[in-house]
Amino acid sequence: MGLAAVLAACSTGPGGAVQKPARAGNPPLVADSPDCAVTGRLIPSCGAWWGIAPEIFTGLDVVEAVASAERRMAAPADIVHVYHRGKELFPNEKEIRLARDPEHPRLLLINWKPSLTHTWAEVAGGAVDDRIDRLADHLRRTFPERFFLTIHHEPENDVGSAAGSGMRAKDYAAMFRHVVLRLRHKGVKNAVTVMTYMGAPNWAVKPWFEELYPGDDVVDWVAMDPYADHRVQDFGSLVNKTRADFDEWPGFYRWMQWRFPGKPVMIAEWGVFERPDDPAFKRAFFESVRHQIRRYPQIKAMVYFDSPHAPRGDTRFDTAETAGKAFTELARDPHFRATRVPRP
Repeated sequence: MGLAAVLAACSTGPGGAVQKPARAGNPPLVADSPDCAVTGRLIPSCGAWWGIAPEIFTGLDVVEAVASAERRMAAPADIVHVYHRGKELFPNEKEIRLARDPEHPRLLLINWKPSLTHTWAEVAGGAVDDRIDRLADHLRRTFPERFFLTIHHEPENDVGSAAGSGMRAKDYAAMFRHVVLRLRHKGVKNAVTVMTYMGAPNWAVKPWFEELYPGDDVVDWVAMDPYADHRVQDFGSLVNKTRADFDEWPGFYRWMQWRFPGKPVMIAEWGVFERPDDPAFKRAFFESVRHQIRRYPQIKAMVYFDSPHAPRGDTRFDTAETAGKAFTELARDPHFRATRVPRP
């Protein structure tokens, strides 16, 4: 059987907000089941984690942003997605406070670019080892809890295929491996590692695409960052984006099922853009997620990118009252409320 046929056989599914108080009449949150558990790699045995990158590009600090987002969607987040670069130490005090909230503990998804000035090859060769070691010491001293760590997410559009660029796909894989293995060597045992792809067909068909993967021993979860652009109509076509001009590509979820059958899948960023010609699109899309999510059992976490100023548009989930209501119903769905976040 050819690759396209194998991948197709793996498919299990078809292709300015005003801050408001929690909506009256919301369906009750379903209590977690005592039969549901969390593995050492933070995989929930029932359903999937519900997460958010809150109020991005608004200027709110992370504690205020999380409080605002949780109020707007009338549900707590299991995962909070935060971003760090270069020499920044993480988690910082505010992020630790969110993780250790006694009422609603949260998992941190920390997105780190180790360097903005060195190439991947240079990082793999030890150029920022002092920085990695300093971070390892900070983590050992301040944060023993398990957390998600993705390293230089969405590398596809940063690849430079020229020999000697230091930014080839295999350089990315070497950089990722080096960072993870050095952190582990320095005593960091609580980082659950995530390899995050863009989730776009045009990059997936590049001849170097497979060379990006750092290896099963340093990757715990695989992730994608798909957005609902004009080619996307529902959740199935979001996670399995295809294009007529790249007819060999079956879609990311199908590919991940085939390529990583034993790894959990995270939607590490997803967002729905405004459609001026279809103001009801966000509501309809959020409803499609709620109706279709159980067709994709390998997806174990969904983390929404909530921003009025995302690079290609407004992804706030409540730009219209009907959209906000549909998002709240999704956030409170039993699929995302079955497993309790482990307490610190």
